[in-house]
Amino acid sequence: MANTLSVIDMITREAQRIAHEKLTFLGTIDRSYDNSYAKSGAKVGDTLRIREPNQYTRRRGSRVMDVQDQTESSQQVTVATQDGVDMKFNSAELSLSIDELSRRYIEPAVSVLVAGIEGDVLSGVTKDVYNETGTHGAVVGASADISAITNARAKLNQNLAPKDQNRHVQLDSVTMGSIVNGTQALFHDGNQIKEAFREGFVGRNAMATFWENEKTLAHTMGTDHTTVDIDGAVSDGASSVTLAGGVLTVGTVFTIAGVKAVHPETKVAYAHDQQFVVTAITTPSTVYAISPSIITTGAKQNVDHLPSLNDVVTVPGTASTAYKKNLMYHKDAFTFVTADLPIMDDAIRCVRRVQDGLSIRCWQGSDIRNDEMLLRLDILYGWKTIRAAWASRITN
Repeated sequence: MANTLSVIDMITREAQRIAHEKLTFLGTIDRSYDNSYAKSGAKVGDTLRIREPNQYTRRRGSRVMDVQDQTESSQQVTVATQDGVDMKFNSAELSLSIDELSRRYIEPAVSVLVAGIEGDVLSGVTKDVYNETGTHGAVVGASADISAITNARAKLNQNLAPKDQNRHVQLDSVTMGSIVNGTQALFHDGNQIKEAFREGFVGRNAMATFWENEKTLAHTMGTDHTTVDIDGAVSDGASSVTLAGGVLTVGTVFTIAGVKAVHPETKVAYAHDQQFVVTAITTPSTVYAISPSIITTGAKQNVDHLPSLNDVVTVPGTASTAYKKNLMYHKDAFTFVTADLPIMDDAIRCVRRVQDGLSIRCWQGSDIRNDEMLLRLDILYGWKTIRAAWASRITN
């Protein structure tokens, strides 16, 4: 039995099934499968280009055409990581039924693989998100207050995220418990009872599906949040700022006093300050790369004016403190890409299977000395934040 291709094919299919069931977060974002590698196989470092939507400005009060150039832009997703899990079976273990083999070996192995990948991706994309709601140190849902969630919904609406069935919320168990306990009637929709036993699924509210996920980001703030201000000229389109005072960390959100966010289409200023997130710390350490870039004109305008020297920078939360960063998002805010790994020329027992954009390769080899079959499951993947504006952190 150990020498037949049917066994390894069954193992691969079972691994796919288990992985599919475990994707609490990855299953709710855009999942792309690059079939250009279906024959030759991909390698670490291969890239996939994703075209971004065009943006335009409105001609106002004139019948004379003001023709705009088509400015095509795209992002590249690098298939940068190969993860796997490795196992071995003896002849007696291989004689088990596929159900027993799955329960005892495949399921725990694939669960570890998928949980690790999902945790890395969820933490990574959350650090890219600059919209943030909630009060640092206050658990969402306490005293029946879910304003952090409804405010996150408003953030998505203000940035024109589609109002469809593809909005989701990832919450840790403490936050979920607080919400359910504080608003016990919230998840009692009889139409949702049939979904109650889906793993991680709790309910739907505020135009989003709620999921329980212990892998949401815990972000530690920098060592100093006091007396922070702009310490250098900021040009239109700037993707970095120089700050005086304060020590921030990558993933920290801040606002600049009076620099208002604008409606993505009308460019009319909102009542709230635009939020920014630190994406990198450069040399000298007072220069912070940020997202989004600060743009005051044109189709991509996102603020009403440029910051000025000494404008106050507000960094919420307490220095050197860790806070849970749960997440509300539209499916198309992020993408997770897999590509086929190559089938090795000398591997007679090597199988690939693809399900819902997830490509897994299973490779078997025998160890004649120890009467064992060595088996490895591999996945080659990459991920990217495509539309950060279509997501919002929910802070505890």
